[in-house]
Amino acid sequence: MQSNTFSKLSASINSKGRLFIEKKSSLRSPYQRDRDRIIHSTAFRRLKHKTQVFVNTSGDHYRTRITHSLEVSQIARTLAKVFKLNEDLSETLSLAHDLGHTPFGHAGEEALNNCMKNNGGFDHNIQTLRIVTLLENRYYNFEGLNLSIETLDGLIKHNGPVYDKTKIYKILGKNFFKNKINFNSSPSLEAQIASISDDIAYNSHDLEDGLNAKLFTIKDISNIPILNDIISRNKNKIFKYSQELVLRQIIREIINEMVKDVILNTKKNLKIYNIKNIKDVYRSKYPLVSFSKNMRLFDISVKNFLKKNMYYHKNVIHKTNLGKKIITKLFLVIKKNPKKFIKNYKYKKTNNYRVTCDFIAGMTDRYAINLYNKIK
Repeated sequence: MQSNTFSKLSASINSKGRLFIEKKSSLRSPYQRDRDRIIHSTAFRRLKHKTQVFVNTSGDHYRTRITHSLEVSQIARTLAKVFKLNEDLSETLSLAHDLGHTPFGHAGEEALNNCMKNNGGFDHNIQTLRIVTLLENRYYNFEGLNLSIETLDGLIKHNGPVYDKTKIYKILGKNFFKNKINFNSSPSLEAQIASISDDIAYNSHDLEDGLNAKLFTIKDISNIPILNDIISRNKNKIFKYSQELVLRQIIREIINEMVKDVILNTKKNLKIYNIKNIKDVYRSKYPLVSFSKNMRLFDISVKNFLKKNMYYHKNVIHKTNLGKKIITKLFLVIKKNPKKFIKNYKYKKTNNYRVTCDFIAGMTDRYAINLYNKIK
């Protein structure tokens, strides 16, 4: 039975269950339990010391993976509420989506994937799945967090249906999910909302961090469509208020514009594709939660601008190259004798490469730097 407060498009409040059978809670829904398990996990706490763009030692006010995840979850809850979907599921997926990230952001992921190229590779989305199904050790009766099937489905399909399962099979093994996941079906609207909220959050907040770091100026971004209008509305305020305050208003308006666009365009998609219930959502061949054409162009423009002026800025590149060097060195040293570095060496069925990969992926920026300095 679907709760009266939820739309027919929502994931059911009565979950399909978990990989390991557990007694239901009388106090919390399955998705509330999932969210709480993620928040209490070691991997989630470590996100506070993991790079978003700036290495965690760069300054106290730049975003880390944990602040990014919290910001994504707030946008996702807003969108889920508008469509009367399961807010707890959208929040859970938002909080969990970056658990598998390495230290030093995408540079760390690239380095670790290179280290693992002959042993299944590395992918931060699949690493998230390893964390929630294998690596977190908090329960007597099973490894991992034993999250609901709906949450696992949303994490697996963070970027949409999975048609090529090669990498998942290499890293997790075949039939790891006991035939309980349909990889080819579309993700729930809650999962699609978490995914687009990720885009909204990191575009707007990376712009703010880049401006605060003085990698570029408000004038530099004023040529980007949509941003141009927002900046024009606020440029006279610079004479009355501090630039920092004006910047915060601009970022707030960017988020607002993107959220409103997603709402309008998603309503249009639901109508066009005649989506009436959750089964129609799973059967849909097209993403339903999406930007309009104009906002998609804006999204691409912002990403391209950030790539050129922030991610590839010489100051950022210097730090990320150092991060790659640290990851590579740690991998080469640790894989020779994992037991020397890993206290709870318990992976009897796993080779030294994957154990080392799991260990390094779980490190914070600071821990990785300190260990590197000890062994170099």
